[in-house]
Amino acid sequence: MSQKRKIVQCVPNFSEGRDLDVVEKIVAPLRGKEGVNLLSYEPDKDYNRMVVTVIGEPQAVKNAVLEAIGVARDLIDMTKHEGQHSRMGATDVVPFIPIRNVSMDEAVELAAEMGKAINEAYDIPVFLYEDAATKADRKNLAKVRKGQFEGMPEKLKDPKWAPDFGKAEIHPTAGVTAVAARKPLVAYNIDLDTTDVEIANKIAKTIRHSGGGYRFIKAGGVEIPERGICQVTMNLTDYTKTSMYRAFEAVKMEARRYGVNVTGSEVVGLVPMEALIDAAAYYLGLYGFDMDKVLETSLME
Repeated sequence: MSQKRKIVQCVPNFSEGRDLDVVEKIVAPLRGKEGVNLLSYEPDKDYNRMVVTVIGEPQAVKNAVLEAIGVARDLIDMTKHEGQHSRMGATDVVPFIPIRNVSMDEAVELAAEMGKAINEAYDIPVFLYEDAATKADRKNLAKVRKGQFEGMPEKLKDPKWAPDFGKAEIHPTAGVTAVAARKPLVAYNIDLDTTDVEIANKIAKTIRHSGGGYRFIKAGGVEIPERGICQVTMNLTDYTKTSMYRAFEAVKMEARRYGVNVTGSEVVGLVPMEALIDAAAYYLGLYGFDMDKVLETSLME
């Protein structure tokens, strides 16, 4: 009997969303590789960031993403980077998500291998976070990234924040990278018809776990000047426990106290079908509805 094929997802975030020539050069190593499938890449000029989704065999994915990280190191200068999203490196984060026949322990091992490889190949210091974290206070990415690129040199002087791989010195242009193993999450942004980012921040603080809100929401407020709006930008770290519709309704409810309306929302990267089915069942008032009633589920069997 042949061994079951192992499938892992990787969602590297690169600090470039405006120069499309650079974007294409970064994703080029992810194309045409055996055992690797480039599912999507989404450059965002407001955030000046690109979210890439690749899936495939663990070692093949690791090697292809490592090559893309090298391109990002050479082409992105963090001393000149500006954008609406928190960031600390040219390749900001590299999470691995077990998809099929891969345990979380295997994903953790893969993340550690990647962290070591990034440092050895490119002299970029690396932190491990989420399930791959080596210390409890590094599990939360927000704590790891606090200070961002500009504040990271001073932060690394604290022995408490010595990198998991590499010297306690940022790469002068590529900064610092964080690598993780984690469950699938939903990156979800909700639009507000206001340019007052303080309102977005207040709403985000109310709904996120650290502010007393939902256990599986991480959120912040950002201004999108080109569109004349603000967003509550969030990660739903366990969409099975805090659903998309619950996050959407919570933002709508909190926005009303400031006389602000929700005008739309967006998913960044890919989203599990189960998360959308959950939202559809809520808004359509469906009962007894689940993945088994989706046509495509039968086609995949």
